[in-house]
Amino acid sequence: MLSVLVVNGPNLNLLGTRQPEVYGRVTLAEIEADLAQLAASRGATLAFFQSNGEGALIDAIHAARGKHDAIIINAGAYTHSSIALMDALAAVDLPVIEVHLSNIHARETFRRHSYIARVAVGQITGFGPFGYRLALEAALDLLERQTANGTKGPTP
Repeated sequence: MLSVLVVNGPNLNLLGTRQPEVYGRVTLAEIEADLAQLAASRGATLAFFQSNGEGALIDAIHAARGKHDAIIINAGAYTHSSIALMDALAAVDLPVIEVHLSNIHARETFRRHSYIARVAVGQITGFGPFGYRLALEAALDLLERQTANGTKGPTP
């Protein structure tokens, strides 16, 4: 059974109330419940982790090695600043799908750069909570193709 770790970074615990005009009114718990249903319908399992601390996020990513088959990550503001998160994701050698609720490329200039993108298979941005569903579908499709082809690794 395929297993995916969904990692959320700083301030995403405040979804639903934090800047709803930018991030919407859906809570992180609602996103997780929706993803769990989708994963179950596809015969996969999910684990969820959220932290406002960079070190805790890195530890969770390290712990994914040998336990999960892929990582979906919304690193929040660390997307634009954390070489350490980028290095952690590269080190575990798992496919990574980057997701953002808002379109980071249409926002402030500093939000348009992503360190995570350098180590991600792909990036889904600007679709609100639906972006997480797209990320999960992409991760599972990639993993299923790798299984069928007898390949493994972070790229398609």
